[in-house]
Amino acid sequence: MIPPTVTRRACLRLAAIGVAGAAAGRPRAARAQAVVLRQGYQTNMWGMPTYYLLRSGHLEKRGLKVEELSVPSGNLTMQQMVARQVDLGTYAGQSFVLGHDKGRLVAIAQIEQVGRTARVMARKDLRVTRVADLKGLRIGNQSGSSTGNTFVDVIAPRAGLKKGDYQEIRMNVNEMVAAAAARSIDAFVTVEPYAAIAEADGIATTVVNFFEYDRMPVLMAATPELVDKHPDVVVEYLRAWLDVGRDFKQQAARVADVIYGFYTGKGYQMSRATFARALAGVEVDPGFPADLRPYLVETAEGLLREKKIGSVPDWGQALRPELMERARA
Repeated sequence: MIPPTVTRRACLRLAAIGVAGAAAGRPRAARAQAVVLRQGYQTNMWGMPTYYLLRSGHLEKRGLKVEELSVPSGNLTMQQMVARQVDLGTYAGQSFVLGHDKGRLVAIAQIEQVGRTARVMARKDLRVTRVADLKGLRIGNQSGSSTGNTFVDVIAPRAGLKKGDYQEIRMNVNEMVAAAAARSIDAFVTVEPYAAIAEADGIATTVVNFFEYDRMPVLMAATPELVDKHPDVVVEYLRAWLDVGRDFKQQAARVADVIYGFYTGKGYQMSRATFARALAGVEVDPGFPADLRPYLVETAEGLLREKKIGSVPDWGQALRPELMERARA
């Protein structure tokens, strides 16, 4: 029985405190189940660590529920996140800086380095061996992607090519090998596994590997709303990523089977040897390395000079390493 000296307002306040306390006392897994994470990923090799995460069981082990949304290229995931259609997604540094500029997206981890998986390729019959030899050719490019921007802004200019010296054919990266085989393009800017498939099938040869220009760290980005409202859930999510990182090192065969199954399930004709070459360039090590911020600073300054962003990010807002620190604790 409530003492007569306790007012109705006090009763309501005590009830509210009790509800909040009960919520705080729930296990982390139970609290995580209240949130459905909308996970975006690209279907090229850069997105395959995320695909493996979704199939690994590590998220379920931590009570996390996820809705997956796949696209051909990471810059499309970034656009979905800017529109708040997706909560989490991976893409390279350029796309991240653009996403922060347009939608205040934040980086919660570096997942992988993929510079060795990106290439400029040309049809085998053209015998192109130098970037400068691409002058006058039709080049397939995923406009707005990190690889596309790196080719246009860095690789081509260093070879003495400017816009107008070649014909840029805009297309999704997963369409380029077929376009080259049909001779509707002469060269293309691609990533794995499409590069390895093009080489194995005798369609194209490598002109240059991106690693010579950019190691291309791939970031896991999140919307600021997710990080601000559900930091504990994000920490549990990052702990699942640490489990994935261990699997890539300690259970490589299992990881390869899951990812190979993705491509064969989509109808790709790719031998195990070709797939192994494609996967070998993906270096998975979830964390927040010390050299990430200097890399992004340089990337942002370049995008600012090209007037692709309005200002250099406030790195204290754009980068959230403390979440990974909590995940490791």
